[in-house]
Amino acid sequence: MKKILYVGAEAMPFAATGGLGDVLGSLPAALAATGECDVRVVMPLYEMAAKNWKSKMKRLAEFQVQLSWRSLYCGVWSLEQNGVTYYFIDNEYYFRRPALYGHYDDGERYAYFCMAVLEMMRQINYFPDILHAHDWQAALSIVYLNCLYRSVPGYGNIRTAFTIHNIEYQGQYDFAILGDVFALGNDQHSLMENDGCINLMKAAIECADRVTTVSPRYAEEIKTAEYAHGLEAALNRASGKLCGILNGIDYDYYNPETDPAIAAAFTRRALSGKVKDKMAMQKECGLPVRRDIPMLSVISRLASHKGLDLVVNCIERIVAENDVQFLILGRGEERYEKFFIDFQNRHPDRVRARICYDRDLSKRVYAATDIFLMPSKTEPCGLSQMIASRYGAIPVVRETGGLYDSIKPYWIDEKGILHGNGFTFAGYSSEELCERTQAAIDLWRDVPARRRLLSRIMETDFSWGKSATKYLDLYRGL
Repeated sequence: MKKILYVGAEAMPFAATGGLGDVLGSLPAALAATGECDVRVVMPLYEMAAKNWKSKMKRLAEFQVQLSWRSLYCGVWSLEQNGVTYYFIDNEYYFRRPALYGHYDDGERYAYFCMAVLEMMRQINYFPDILHAHDWQAALSIVYLNCLYRSVPGYGNIRTAFTIHNIEYQGQYDFAILGDVFALGNDQHSLMENDGCINLMKAAIECADRVTTVSPRYAEEIKTAEYAHGLEAALNRASGKLCGILNGIDYDYYNPETDPAIAAAFTRRALSGKVKDKMAMQKECGLPVRRDIPMLSVISRLASHKGLDLVVNCIERIVAENDVQFLILGRGEERYEKFFIDFQNRHPDRVRARICYDRDLSKRVYAATDIFLMPSKTEPCGLSQMIASRYGAIPVVRETGGLYDSIKPYWIDEKGILHGNGFTFAGYSSEELCERTQAAIDLWRDVPARRRLLSRIMETDFSWGKSATKYLDLYRGL
């Protein structure tokens, strides 16, 4: 049985801010369920994880980690869940903070984390066959393995994979701190360098035996300057070891048949509960309770690359020309928060803006939504379109990254056969978003056509089964 160690900055349900946490909270369990792997995950012991979970953990080890001139305490705690062993790296100075990211010393915090992961292996006598690091925060675990630990007994045969969840965030720093913060010398200068600065993601791409990203389309896109944020040269050099594997979602957590967060359960064959969920959301938000009009929604970080500029430019027209309701949930750039609050004030009977991040509320919105808008400019994988589909919403998406791989355009051929599972558009324009959204609204009003499409949407398999099989193939290749 192969031993797989996932290294990442977050994992559900312990501490998470987005897609990375969802993946490391569900992919390991899916792999463990195959019975082919001993799967373990290591992450920092953040304040929120310690508060909610430490009583269930057990202490495994306590030792010092040498990071350049600093000798630092490290504790290792563990617990088992869903067939997966989770390790937590404990250092209160670095990780007992109210937010996971955004601190002035994030580079040092995650350098410490990565060094602690490597040191943990010999302290608890666990050496994986494959170390699989995720995103820039875990990139140095591969770099340290290759540059500092390869000649140490136990480490020589460990193979490595590195997954890029979002190439926009690379871990870029000035070379002045190469030694003091990252404990690396001038002989690693060329490995660490990209565009004149330290780039942790680039170094992991160079060092890893395999490089993956979270959808096949995105794996191709990031080899181009338009998408790579300066790493196109490194990725083209690594193209022979690069592949894309589409993420899945946790079908137990996102399950409209059993979800305790929503007002009424429903299934693909019995959708009456979804109508009740919409009416419950209308009541919760103070909107007129009407089952006869479609509810459109956006659940997103409010940022330009999520296509919010397209939504801003077309939603006024959609609401003016149709008897619909619109609900947006998310936080982000101030200009978008202000626009949607003002939009709600101008249309108090038809629009609601919830400027917050609330996981249970998001599930209630998914369950209530009839048409889900996701017009991203870039989208490595995207989970929201999959969750919306799981909860019986018609997705309207732009054909980029994982949106292209997961949502295919709806059409009916000359034999009456239905194709696709949503509405898609290729160009980055508000006109195309408006046209496809209008087409989705028109279809929603055709009840037989709507029921037929919703059946197709809800039977689309976005579980981890297929993806887990592809990861197993990747590991066998290693």
